Amino acid sequence: MVLLKVIDNGNFTRTGEQIGLTQSGVSHTITALENELGITLLNRGRNGSSLTAEGQTVIAHMREIAGHMEQIEQKVAALNGLTIGRLSIGSFPSFSARYIPTLLALFKEQFPTIDVHLYEGGYEDIHKWVQDGTVDLGFTALPVQKVDFTPLQEDPLYVVIPKGHPFFERDTVHVEEITSQPFIMLRSGCETLIEETFKQHAVSPSISYDIKDNQTVISMVSKNLGISIMPNLALPEESMDLSYASLEPKLVRNIGYITRKGKAPSPLALEFMSIIDHCFPDH
Repeated sequence: MVLLKVIDNGNFTRTGEQIGLTQSGVSHTITALENELGITLLNRGRNGSSLTAEGQTVIAHMREIAGHMEQIEQKVAALNGLTIGRLSIGSFPSFSARYIPTLLALFKEQFPTIDVHLYEGGYEDIHKWVQDGTVDLGFTALPVQKVDFTPLQEDPLYVVIPKGHPFFERDTVHVEEITSQPFIMLRSGCETLIEETFKQHAVSPSISYDIKDNQTVISMVSKNLGISIMPNLALPEESMDLSYASLEPKLVRNIGYITRKGKAPSPLALEFMSIIDHCFPDH
């Protein structure tokens, strides 16, 4: 649907380029839909387009309809060898960097003509995309609610320490020792686990910075602005300026993928899940 592409792209011009319409053609299509429904769906401005309050109330139903249409097309395509269709995936940055290129390469090797879309964001974004049908499946970490979760692996968290720090050559750091150090909190989803561990051990860290981006935290720790706790997937494999110590007690995040609860995956999503199973045989 043209409306869904406008929402995903944020403007009419980019949408028109993707579907072969002029900007005015896209605008006319949206206006015709608004006239048919009797409501204004989009706010239009110089900085792009966004849903109105009325649009917010109906968009989930539109995505539901689009999802059903996509499934019908894929089931028909399955009879002819799955040569057409679209697969949409949600993922968080550290998982994307480590695994998504391999998973997509294997998928495209089998289905070179399938249109694949990757949406990257935080855990909350991924849950929302799965629940409203924006993506067929999303990679995330526990806890989850109102979705079906398939576990893939445990990802341990480590204390990230700058060169020259008293902890630099330590193999382990107890959570209670964090209290005495300037601390950089990574807020990309794992903070829930970290804060719960602090609470359980009555630890009140001196949080100097709250940062969402993994690489920014790495850069700040390397400049001796504090220590941090980060998941293994987010850490550089080698760094002369950093060391990684195990946290005591051990803390892990459980990574997996989620699908919409009670909804059968599309044929393409099932094929992608088979590739995931192949890449994570121990899950």
